[in-house]
Amino acid sequence: MTNYLLADSPTDHFSPLAQGYVLFRPRYPRSLYDYLLAWVPHHELAWDAGCGSGQATLDLAERFDHVVGTDISEAQIAAAPAHPKIEWRVAPAEASGLADESVDLVTCAQSLHWFPLEAFYAEANRVLVPGGVIAAWTYGTVEVDHEAINTLVQAFRTETLGALWNPERAHVDTRYAQLAFPFEEVQTPPYTLSVEWTLAQLLGYLRSWSACGRYVAMYGNDPTEALAQKLLAAWGHPQETISISWPLTLRIGRKA
Repeated sequence: MTNYLLADSPTDHFSPLAQGYVLFRPRYPRSLYDYLLAWVPHHELAWDAGCGSGQATLDLAERFDHVVGTDISEAQIAAAPAHPKIEWRVAPAEASGLADESVDLVTCAQSLHWFPLEAFYAEANRVLVPGGVIAAWTYGTVEVDHEAINTLVQAFRTETLGALWNPERAHVDTRYAQLAFPFEEVQTPPYTLSVEWTLAQLLGYLRSWSACGRYVAMYGNDPTEALAQKLLAAWGHPQETISISWPLTLRIGRKA
């Protein structure tokens, strides 16, 4: 059983889950970056706030001269891979340590809902160059392209873990539509995040959920162990891959 511990900080929900993030959190589609980067005039410095172990930061490093990835979780930053164009920092989103008007793009990949928004937006405005861009994106409820398996996964999400999700999760479910975003916003197309996963990969992703980590810390057992047997019965051969997807919402704004 995975050894989960509750993080010391009440706002750090992911330190115990850092290795699961590295191995099982999906990467974002290239089309999202292509669309986003068309709005950014210069590609010298990007700041990825709430970067986790670097799923988006690494993609930004392919497109910017330099990238700073910050997260409050020391474990997540420690799990991020070394990269010549990335500087990893343990820092809260509202105190990046970056210079005034130095950043071309600020990104928040599946992280904006965790931030103290007023303080973070003030920090983003401080570090962005005039006309700089801020982008936040989130992926919603996982969907498995197999009716029986999807039913089991949704029951696990809403029934087994239902009471253990943080209140901030509601903003993911509403696709950030109710989050303040005080910038000159542009319209964006919808996206879908898609993968082909084995049973082990799906289970690894489910274990990376903050609510799953909280369940283990509270009750002393991993709820995915019982789920795995049910999934296996519906899956067939565990090495067979099944299509899994999430609706992905992107919000882009420009500093005035």
